[in-house]
Amino acid sequence: MSAEHQPTADAALRFSVLGPLRAWRRATELSLGPPKQRSVLALLLVHAGRPVPLDQILDALWDDEPPEHAVNVVHRHVGALRRLLEPELTQRAAARVLVRAGGGYRLDVADGALDLLEFRGLREQAHAAATAGRPAQATGLFVRALSLWLGRTAAGLPRTARAHPVFAGVDAEYLHAARDAADAALAAGQTYRVLPLLRQAAESDPLNEYLQARLVLVLAAEGQSARALDHYQAVRSRLANELGVDPGPDLRDAQIRVLRGTVAPATRTHPDATAVTAASATTTVMATPAATAVAGGRAVPVALGNATSPGVRPAQLPADLYAFTGRRAELEWLRGLLPAGGGAPGAVVISAIGGAPGVGKTTLALHWAHRNAHHFPDGQLYVDLRGYDLTGAALAPSTALRHFLEALGVPGENVPPSLDGQTALYRSLLARRRILVVLDNARSAEQVRPLLPGTPTCLTVITSREQMPGLVASHGARSLRLDLLTVTESLEFMAKRLGEERVATDREAALAIAEQCGRLPLALAVVCARAEGRAAVPLADIAAELAESRDDLGVFAVGDPATDPRSVFSWSYRTLTPAAAGAFRLLWMCPPHGVSPQAVASLTGLTPREVGPVLSELTRASLWNEPAPGRYSSHELLRTFSQELSLAEDAPEAREDARRRLFDHYLHSARGAATHLYTHREPLALPPAAAGTQVVEFADTDGAAKWLAREMPALEAVITRDSDHGTGAHAWRLAATLELVLDRRGRREEQIALHTAALAGAQRLGETEGEAHMHRVLGFARIRTDDHARGARHLEKALELFTAMGDVPFTALTHRYLAFLANARQDHREALAQYKIACSLYTGTRAYVGIASVTNEVAWTRLLLHEYEEALEDCHRAVRIAARSGNRNIEAAAWDTMGVAHHRLNRPDEALEAFDRALAHYRALNDASLTADTLIHRGEALAVTSPGEARRAWDEALRILDALGHTDADTLRELLEGRGEDSADGRVGVRTPHTG
Repeated sequence: MSAEHQPTADAALRFSVLGPLRAWRRATELSLGPPKQRSVLALLLVHAGRPVPLDQILDALWDDEPPEHAVNVVHRHVGALRRLLEPELTQRAAARVLVRAGGGYRLDVADGALDLLEFRGLREQAHAAATAGRPAQATGLFVRALSLWLGRTAAGLPRTARAHPVFAGVDAEYLHAARDAADAALAAGQTYRVLPLLRQAAESDPLNEYLQARLVLVLAAEGQSARALDHYQAVRSRLANELGVDPGPDLRDAQIRVLRGTVAPATRTHPDATAVTAASATTTVMATPAATAVAGGRAVPVALGNATSPGVRPAQLPADLYAFTGRRAELEWLRGLLPAGGGAPGAVVISAIGGAPGVGKTTLALHWAHRNAHHFPDGQLYVDLRGYDLTGAALAPSTALRHFLEALGVPGENVPPSLDGQTALYRSLLARRRILVVLDNARSAEQVRPLLPGTPTCLTVITSREQMPGLVASHGARSLRLDLLTVTESLEFMAKRLGEERVATDREAALAIAEQCGRLPLALAVVCARAEGRAAVPLADIAAELAESRDDLGVFAVGDPATDPRSVFSWSYRTLTPAAAGAFRLLWMCPPHGVSPQAVASLTGLTPREVGPVLSELTRASLWNEPAPGRYSSHELLRTFSQELSLAEDAPEAREDARRRLFDHYLHSARGAATHLYTHREPLALPPAAAGTQVVEFADTDGAAKWLAREMPALEAVITRDSDHGTGAHAWRLAATLELVLDRRGRREEQIALHTAALAGAQRLGETEGEAHMHRVLGFARIRTDDHARGARHLEKALELFTAMGDVPFTALTHRYLAFLANARQDHREALAQYKIACSLYTGTRAYVGIASVTNEVAWTRLLLHEYEEALEDCHRAVRIAARSGNRNIEAAAWDTMGVAHHRLNRPDEALEAFDRALAHYRALNDASLTADTLIHRGEALAVTSPGEARRAWDEALRILDALGHTDADTLRELLEGRGEDSADGRVGVRTPHTG
């Protein structure tokens, strides 16, 4: 902007064009008028301070040749904008903001009044700092610049205007700045500051190789090398599929640097030593209930970190339905929730959309949300609350809040533990932001109340089968009851999917189909999916088939048969092949989180070769879907229909056989994965898997770890379902198999809840072995939570049962757990006595892996007694026995203990060598939790001589624990933040090693 124009600008006006176009006069947001008027303003803003010729404005407003009166249209829009921007302007007075210039118009803005100019100023300062060799300062300036972006330039404009090259040019400035920010952050070792913003930029231009290469390098610098290589492969595949090209030199170079390990890791500055300056994008929320956590009985502020910067704009809405039709009255009703002027509401607005299952509540809510997203420039939040899931497991409010807080940029470690704290933090983050919140498939008012924003700038849309009168009374929610489609809407629905000509040709048949479907959208969708695949079949034939099937499943009808979808589903079901029909009847038994083809093959008794075509047939018929490659699930109504069909048509024995095969699939596959990962643990003896069960085989620890992570929701669902509604036989065996998997995650309360349910199932079944195992694992888990009294009672009961059964390996393991308890109680001599009993039992059965484990645990107890030389002798013995047995788990544990002993004896070289040996084993075993343990110990050994390297080890350990969602992450974080100058020994507190 030239200086001669600056004084005439109105300082009361502010504009935003980096994202949705917005304007304010002081604190009041302005309604910017119809689309073409908004387009004129946007074009003038991106040229702020410079004339825009009239012919350029005409090109932006019209695709083809402008109409005859186009110039007059532009003049009218300019006049309206002048009245809006300068309401005090008289008819004869000269304009000061929007003026004639250079054969067109020029818009003058004050300093700091346009985000685009602020962005460019910060970017230039950043480039100057980078050129001067100050990459950290450059990084901070780039972060501030990128944080101004809330979406594509002038988002929401008509397609014709938005396609003008000037807007694409501004978008390119953003992408170049993101690339340069990454370079500065890599040079400064501060990649954590740009990662969220760089991800956002990379997602906006997925084929930009320069930008994607920077994201690969930044991920690697953040210690996420595996994710960096996965991202490289994803970009490589996309380039091949969409452009038919291989990665260019930038991407290839980034991959090679990651593979060779030459990307310099980020060097985070200790928070206590970092001043929060204007160049920092970190946001700390202070002095509100939302932004405090309790530490040691006192409230402390929660620093939310870079991710809460204004650049994080959630956009979580699922895709809009391409064939949406009708619902005009409902859409207009929803439109009425927004103020007429387009500003923020004057009070909190909540809309509850109710209606029967399958009536289209979610589809309507999402379609309206997409159409009106531009009214909420700060983002959109969405969650499926699973209120009517077939398993009855509705999403807990705390889980939904954690999902929202992470989307808003709150690091997982900063999410408060209590529901009240999460709600308070959530509402504080939404204060003064314009965000749309969609709460889909809610069960009750109690479920949604913690998720409601507390600010009038946000709007909440809830879908539920219930009307929620409590919300209407307590929060003033406005209720919309969604009914069936009208006849006209039903015909439009079919025409959009089957083609207008086909519906118009046989309108009577189309009307009959609509009525036979009860004008229920879900039922119509199923019929149309089938009819699309039978284009040559007249609609009259389809209507006749529907009529013939109407009464076949009348036993399942509830209320008016005309609105019962079961007859429609039955018609679609009866067109399936016998194999697909049999599979559909059983699919309700699958966990709701999505299942693999192997799980479906086990459930149905089909071979892997047979199950693929069956799943494809069910997917084509819209009776099942594939939300992600190789993962299958279905709508709750279809799952209910599947269950009712099975109860009516399948013999109880057939259902029980299917259930057993499915549960055996998860049990035996989990045992294989756990055995791969934890070779030092005596595997649980299992009954043979039922015939037809598909058991996943694992080639390495990486595949085993990934399978367990992917299938953990299903495994937990099997434990819960079998404990509550099954025999209980699978529940306790699966819970025992997953003991170390659950222990390594550190989510103690979840682990205790699962094992308690499994114990109840074993007791109901009368299985002494199952009861013994559940008492054993519950005892250990209780000790982990410092509940020593209950832990002792569980272990004593387990010891009694295992001894009575003559089960030597698990009697020995229970003695080791009792030793763990004794150490937790600081009774180290009692711990040694328990270990002596365990070692005697292992020696009698020549269980060398057990002997090696006990020997290492004795060494750790010697450390607690400060008997360091004796501990080293035990460590060397444990390493020898483990190496002869080929057991890397115990060998790694012994090297780690040896490293701690050397460190306590002030032998740093020997300590580091031992820790490096332990890390090599743990990383090869994919044992993330114990890798973190050893990194903590390694950091302690380096703290005095190499504090920077020590900090990197501790930060890596913290990242691992955060990724696991481990409760020890908070403890480690507090210890690191509490270290002061007097911490001369470098100790941050040693985690007790995992027994077993």
